[in-house]
Amino acid sequence: MNAILYADRTGIPWRHLPHDFPNWTTVYGYFAAWQEDGVFERLTGLLRRLVRASEGRDGEPSACVLDSQTIKTSANVHRTGQGTDAGKRIIGRKRHLGCDPLGLLLTVLVTAASVSDTAVGVQLLSRIATRHPRVTKAWVDAGYRTTAIDHGARLGIDVHPVQRPPGVKGFQVIPRRWTIEMCQAHCTHESGSVGVLSSSVQRRRLYQPGGRVRRSRSAASSCWSAWAMRRCGQRLSRRTVIQPRWIQA
Repeated sequence: MNAILYADRTGIPWRHLPHDFPNWTTVYGYFAAWQEDGVFERLTGLLRRLVRASEGRDGEPSACVLDSQTIKTSANVHRTGQGTDAGKRIIGRKRHLGCDPLGLLLTVLVTAASVSDTAVGVQLLSRIATRHPRVTKAWVDAGYRTTAIDHGARLGIDVHPVQRPPGVKGFQVIPRRWTIEMCQAHCTHESGSVGVLSSSVQRRRLYQPGGRVRRSRSAASSCWSAWAMRRCGQRLSRRTVIQPRWIQA
């Protein structure tokens, strides 16, 4: 476990683990087995329920927020595992997240940056409907088109696009959608506080997933995202979540 935490924090290839830890093949073997068994996902779910219970809420959410984030990949990522986000002009991958109204991770899917939000939004909604049947509302940005909205309706989920205020330029806190931004920041950074995201050490494993081991890179990236939220959930379960008044849901 300590070796996996070390690889997560530093982003080094598995083969470069210090000799203080067991052989890298042993460490990676445990990581791969736990990934396939869904251990990291169950840990994230357990911590999410603890945080929600501490806030006086039901363990399972009734609403969610969906969004995506395009990330530049490192030079060792294979060409077939990345794409180009034409809108942002970034070559890399896209991390699609679904979180609850507290900003706690529900599901994650990593694709090439060229994959549209709408196409993956359909998969995210299906996952959430299966794993969290209480969810009946989803807030998304304008990038999610009619296909995702209609699919949500068939699943019994009301998908509501949240628009930016007209005429507003630069940074703007958007109701409902701010929670997914917080979730994305927790997946990317080690934050030293709750509610205020300070500049900190980036989680390099999300940019250099899997080292050089031949394995599903997107699956490994999704796993590291869930692992980042597990560490965040440990902190949140011991603290009070600061939330604006107008975000009670």
